[in-house]
This record gives sequence, structure tokens and C-alpha cells, in this order.
Amino acid sequence: MTINARYAHTNIVAEDWQRLARFYQQVFGCKPLPPKRQHAGQWLADVTGIPNAALEGIHLRLPGYNGDNSPTLEIFQYHHAAERPQPAANRPGFAHIAFAVVDVEAARQAVLAAGGGELGQPVTVEIAGAGRITLIYMTDPEGNIIELQRWG
Repeated sequence: MTINARYAHTNIVAEDWQRLARFYQQVFGCKPLPPKRQHAGQWLADVTGIPNAALEGIHLRLPGYNGDNSPTLEIFQYHHAAERPQPAANRPGFAHIAFAVVDVEAARQAVLAAGGGELGQPVTVEIAGAGRITLIYMTDPEGNIIELQRWG
């Protein structure tokens, strides 16, 4: 059974939510959607399964979208965060966030200049039935994986 749904947001748990939000605004043109979020209380502990959970952060409108119903990137920082594993493209679960760009190399340079890092090397490959793509896997300043891609 398919339900009636609309994509709403993706969440990144940050070590420093303000720094990470600035990165996504500077590099990708994401726009902040106030208000800043500050959540705590039993409801947050219940929904997350984390006793005494408390967090703060913001939603950023993703590039290429407008309006109040646009999908967002939610960047939250918990007051007590768990340890972060090293980034790996093959780790089960959500692996990366992808951005379509006009120029992969220019985007790569912008990510590096803003404090991101490289995970792999740029490649151009023909995908059977889909077309030609140039892409690279990189990381934001906190190690979350970003894919930069250009079809054509």
C-alpha cells in the first residue's frame, strides 16, 4: 500500500550546527528558514529514545526550491552527542546527500575552500540507459558525505 506522502527534510546531526549551516549556505546557497530550533523535554526524549535529549539548530531550504513547502536540510546539534564513526560510502544506512552542479571541478574547489574534504576522485562515466555523469564524493567540514554531480 502506498501512502500519500511528500518529502519534507533530511537531518544532519552536527558537532557545531552553526559552522555546518554556514558551510551549506556558503557553498550550495541553502537559505535559512527561521526560527532557530531549541528543543528539549520529555517529548524529545520519547521521540528520539534519548533520555534527557536537548538540541538546537536550524532548517535550511535546499537549492533549487522556493516556497514554504520546499524540502529542507535540518541541521541539529545535540547537547550530548554520540561518537561519530569515520565516513564511508559503503556504510549501511543513509550514505550521502547529492547536489547537481553546473561545474563539478568548480564545486569541488568551493567545498575545499569552505573546509570540506575529498573522499574520492572525480570520475566521468557512461551509465547504461541513463547517460553520461561526472561526479565526485566529498565531505563537509564534519565528515558527512556529499556527492557533486553533473549529467550530460
